[in-house]
Amino acid sequence: MALATNSPADSKTLLAKYYNLPQPEDKIQVMYVWIDGTGENLRCKTMTVDREPLRPEDCRLWNFDGSSTGQAEGSNSDVYLKPRAIFSDPFRGGKNKLVLCETFTYDMKPHATNHRFQCTEVMEKAKEHEPWFGIEQEYTLFDTDGYPLQWPKNGFPAPQGPYYCSVGAGKALGRDVLEAHYRACLYAGVEICGTNAEVMPSQWEFQIGPCEGVSAGDHLWMARFLLHRVAEDFGVVVSFDPKPMPGDWNGSGAHTNFSTKAMRRPDTGLKAIEDAVEKLSRKHAEHILVYDPKQGMDNRRRLTGLHETSSIHGFSSGVANRGSSIRIPRQVAEDGFGYLEDRRPSANCDPYQVIRMLVQTTCL
Repeated sequence: MALATNSPADSKTLLAKYYNLPQPEDKIQVMYVWIDGTGENLRCKTMTVDREPLRPEDCRLWNFDGSSTGQAEGSNSDVYLKPRAIFSDPFRGGKNKLVLCETFTYDMKPHATNHRFQCTEVMEKAKEHEPWFGIEQEYTLFDTDGYPLQWPKNGFPAPQGPYYCSVGAGKALGRDVLEAHYRACLYAGVEICGTNAEVMPSQWEFQIGPCEGVSAGDHLWMARFLLHRVAEDFGVVVSFDPKPMPGDWNGSGAHTNFSTKAMRRPDTGLKAIEDAVEKLSRKHAEHILVYDPKQGMDNRRRLTGLHETSSIHGFSSGVANRGSSIRIPRQVAEDGFGYLEDRRPSANCDPYQVIRMLVQTTCL
C-alpha cells in the first residue's frame, strides 16, 4: 500500500504536533550552521546537549564530512566546526539554539572557505576606527519549478514600476515569506532593521545593522539561513543570484553601508568620507574580485551600468546616485557626516569578504 502524500501545508500541520510535545529540561537541540565549499550555500546539523548554551564558547567543537560539502578529500574528510555566534531557534523554540560556525581543517588551520577568520583579524587591527555596517540584502523568490514565484507560467508579468515597496495582490508577490522571516529574525536575535518589496516582481529586501565589525557578517549569514529555512516551510526557493532573470529586470545586490568613527563625527565626517572614497577608487579591481563568490564573474551579469547599477569596468561615486559604485546619501552630504554606500557587492557575496575589504582599504 502506497503512503499518502501531503502538501507542504499539510506536512507543517503534522509537524506542529511534534513540536508541541514537551521537551525534557536537560535535552537541548543545538543546530550548527556553516558556509560550504561554494562560498554561498549553507549547511546545518543538530546535536543534543544537556545544558542550555548561552555563549558560543558553551558549545563544543564538532566536525562534518567535508568531502560532501566541497571542503575536503574523501581520504581525509573531517572538517572542524568552531561556534562563533549563537541565536535562539525560532523553529524549535524553547531553549534550543542555532550556532554559526567557522570551518577549520583537520590540523586546525582556518579552512580556505573560512573568510570570517581573516575578517576578524582585520577588524581587530582597525578597532580604534569603530567600523559600523548596514547591509541591504536583496533576494528573489522562486517556485520549485525554477520560475519566479507567481509569475505567469507562459510569459512575464507587467514591466517594472509598480512592484517597489508595493502593496496588493498582483504586485507584492510572496509577502508571507518576508513577514515570517522578519519575525523569525527578531525571535532569533538577528539585528534585522527593515524590509521592503524590491523593483522586480517577486524580489524583496531585508536590511541588517547597524552592526560593528565582524558581527555584521554573522548576522547577515544567519538571516540568510533563516530565510532559506522559512522558505522551505512555504515550499518556496530563495535565490541570491545577482541577475536572477535575464533581460529588462533588476538584479540583486547586497548594498553595504559603511562608516567609521571619523565619518560619524560632525567635525570630520565629510572629509573622512571623501578620503575613503578616494582610497576605494584606487582599489576597484581588488574589491570586485571578492564581491561575489566567482571573482567578479557573477557581478559581470549585474553591474552593466543599467538597472540602477554602475559599470563593473570602472569606479564612480556621487551624491544620491544609484548608478555609481559608491553613493553618498543626500542627507549625509547636507549634514556633513554619516556614512557611504558601496553598491557593488552582489546578493550572493560573502559579507565577511566585503566588510574586510572596506576596512582594509580605507582604514589600514
